[in-house]
Amino acid sequence: MAQAHARLADALDGLDPILGPLGQRFADAGFELALVGGSVRDALLGRGMPDLDFTTDARPDDILRLITGWADAHWDIGRRFGTIGTIRSGYQIEITTYRAEAYDPESRKPTVAFGDSLDDDLLRRDFTIGAMAVRLPARVFVDPFGGLADLEAGRIRTPGSAEMSFGDDPLRMMRAARFTSQLDFAAAGEVVEAMTGMAERIDIVSAERVRDELVKLVCGAAPRRGIELLVDTGLAERILPEVAGLRLERDEHHRHKDVYQHSLTVLDQAIELESRYAARQEKAGIAEGDPQRLPVPDFVVRFAALMHDIGKPSTRRFEPGGAVTFYHHDVVGAKMTAKRMKALHFDKDTTKKVARLVELHLRFYGYGDAGWSDSAVRRYVTDAGDLLPRLHILTRSDVTTRNRRKAERLAHAYDDLEERITALAEQEKLDAIRPDLDGKQIMALLDIPPGREVGEAYRFLLEERMEHGPLGEERAAAVLREWWDARQG
Repeated sequence: MAQAHARLADALDGLDPILGPLGQRFADAGFELALVGGSVRDALLGRGMPDLDFTTDARPDDILRLITGWADAHWDIGRRFGTIGTIRSGYQIEITTYRAEAYDPESRKPTVAFGDSLDDDLLRRDFTIGAMAVRLPARVFVDPFGGLADLEAGRIRTPGSAEMSFGDDPLRMMRAARFTSQLDFAAAGEVVEAMTGMAERIDIVSAERVRDELVKLVCGAAPRRGIELLVDTGLAERILPEVAGLRLERDEHHRHKDVYQHSLTVLDQAIELESRYAARQEKAGIAEGDPQRLPVPDFVVRFAALMHDIGKPSTRRFEPGGAVTFYHHDVVGAKMTAKRMKALHFDKDTTKKVARLVELHLRFYGYGDAGWSDSAVRRYVTDAGDLLPRLHILTRSDVTTRNRRKAERLAHAYDDLEERITALAEQEKLDAIRPDLDGKQIMALLDIPPGREVGEAYRFLLEERMEHGPLGEERAAAVLREWWDARQG
């Protein structure tokens, strides 16, 4: 704990140009002010604090009056919830009146009541690790619920009873899972028990709020931990039933792998590869903003890794002789993924990307056995489009076999495929394959107006381009005339 206190002191010293004057302004006006929540937690962990959260007994009008002339800018969009936002010296600051929130059992919207006590305000917070504060300007550390001990122990616990906390705001059950992922912590036994007993309460929370917590969970340091908590407590059955459904019952002869554990392992491996591919792209000079530049963390590739096999339960078949098959689970899984993401109100672009990766995740298999023609490699790249780097990650991550020889064989085969993609790209600008003739040239050559036939001719030339590589305009024109004459005859 001594080290944590030292980290906190260092952070406060660095912030003194903000904390000192702001704390004194509130004190001179007769109000309390404290740095609180995630800001204190991050300082104790030695993390940076670009955003600062404060709490006070001052009401919103008083807060606005006190920051006027001190803040570089301010906004009051959260005023009815007691929050005033400001900017000072590059820091984004939120100052919130002491408050208590509660959910009506049948409502999705919190009710807000302002309070007058810092301890009461801390009691209403999600978890003990966010229920610590530093009173200003005196810099008195406040920890009434043992948050620092929980931080040191790597434990997620609520300030009051977990049942009361989750009853006030059921989204806190999602946040518990999110924090286990972000901090690689474990939920306390009473938290797990309350989440299990109250899982159905998540149904009253809006899809958008659930989605936002899920994204943060998946993009955390240890998302497997968060997903396992959701599944073990029954929350996943209500927000991600397809993932909960991956826990297929093993048949008595154990003829297929545990798809649930396999999917979690694929997620783990995708996270490892994510950083490697991003570093490789940076070294290659792929600029930020380029559609193929991977962000880190990357929700799209991580969520695709988690969802890639969700089509297996509905496509599982036991064949004569003991074989187990999952034919077309890639296509089925892509449709299920899109449906689930739509239910969680994901944007169309993100949904399309994740579903497409799920659909493509089996495309590589068979390459190492039979090899592919250049046209097959072109189709692989064209079908993946901007998702190609993510497809590389997902496909490699999907190898979880304990058979070392098989794993090495698949890795070498994919190495070979990537090398061929690079070589072909250098030859043909593979990432932007187009026919050798454009629409205007097609219309002029065939003497036809815009319409369906132009599209058909364009697709024919694209197929020729895929199959044979660049033809050149003269050869493409001859091939097109031959195709057109055959159609007319």
